[in-house]
Amino acid sequence: MIASRTSTPATERAALVGVAFGVGTREDGNASLEELAGLAHAAGATVAFTTLQERRTPDPATFIGKGKVQSVAAACAEADVDVVIVDNELTPSQLRHLTDELGRKVIDRTQLILDIFARRARTREGKRQVELAQLKYLLPRLAGSGTALSRLGGGIGTRGPGETKLETDRRRIRARIEALQREIDQVRQRRGHIRERRHKAAVPTVALVGYTNAGKTTLFNRLAREEAVASNALFVTLDPLTRAVRLPEAGEVLLTDTVGFIDRLPHALVAAFRATLEEVAEADVLLHVVDASQAERDRQTAAVTRVLAEVGADGVDTIEVYNKVDVLPADERDALRSRYPEAVIVSARSGTGVTELMACADFRAHVEIPHRRFRGGIFRQADETLDDQPGDFVLVFLRVPRVVGCAAQLRSRRHGVP
Repeated sequence: MIASRTSTPATERAALVGVAFGVGTREDGNASLEELAGLAHAAGATVAFTTLQERRTPDPATFIGKGKVQSVAAACAEADVDVVIVDNELTPSQLRHLTDELGRKVIDRTQLILDIFARRARTREGKRQVELAQLKYLLPRLAGSGTALSRLGGGIGTRGPGETKLETDRRRIRARIEALQREIDQVRQRRGHIRERRHKAAVPTVALVGYTNAGKTTLFNRLAREEAVASNALFVTLDPLTRAVRLPEAGEVLLTDTVGFIDRLPHALVAAFRATLEEVAEADVLLHVVDASQAERDRQTAAVTRVLAEVGADGVDTIEVYNKVDVLPADERDALRSRYPEAVIVSARSGTGVTELMACADFRAHVEIPHRRFRGGIFRQADETLDDQPGDFVLVFLRVPRVVGCAAQLRSRRHGVP
């Protein structure tokens, strides 16, 4: 059990409880607890202490086991803890039992993330999406939770729909969920119409994706010459922001800054934000921004990849952008380039590598087209045509006026295009 105190004033004092399942998972468990501490701070808490338990399986009643419950209860009393945050999603019964055993408010990782989203949401759309996710999460936890809910009071885990609404009967909550879902479906339709107009106008779209606090908004500001709020904090950007950007060779594209992802992003949140995340799935190319200074960057990259697959964006051409290289020593930057030769190495804060990133749009692709289909527009756009190809095809070298990613550029190079 590692105790830590901070003089930073906060609404509540929190105890963080993690569980490492299986052999050799303690290091991962500690890394996850460190991330949980950042989430707790983003929610307005100060961390009183953290503790990690190693188990083979979760305890069905209390998740952490009877002995650990007693240990945590004693530590909470000594450290004057207001809220216990468990670094996993708890079942309704585990949440109730832990609350009873510890005699103080208990929330899990999912509820903490939902609370942060409720803090950050600014637009009507963002607030509706967060409320929908909170209600879907809390609905199954209402059964037999009258005592637990009466202890909530205020603070972390009580923002958004509010305890009064949560104590109403299931029928009213379901009606609210249905109403919110209809509103969000209307948002999806509007966004769909906007995307259709963009496609008809042949304006390429580029979406910034990545782990929370990877520097997406800072890069967005650099590319779009904007002043969107960027901060060294988690989940600062919830509502997507789109701006027109002119690239050297590709011309005008639409660049969108999106919500950051996180490991074990709540499914209810992914579902509620589907209208927003469809902007990612429908983009022509993704800029996957990775915090190069993070020791856990591989784990974070894997988490982003999983969320992209969940929203149907895993097939979109992607440029990996390793950001924050200005804080790395020269030898680590060289190692990064050697390990990820297809990625672009940048510092959004200083501007290093941004010109190279923008130049990723300047490439020529080769396309094999049947003779009988080699007509009109394609012929006029071709930079070079080789007619002496074997078979019934014409090999066309084409400068595509769209951003389709460095991956396409590299594929072209493998076919001999300079």
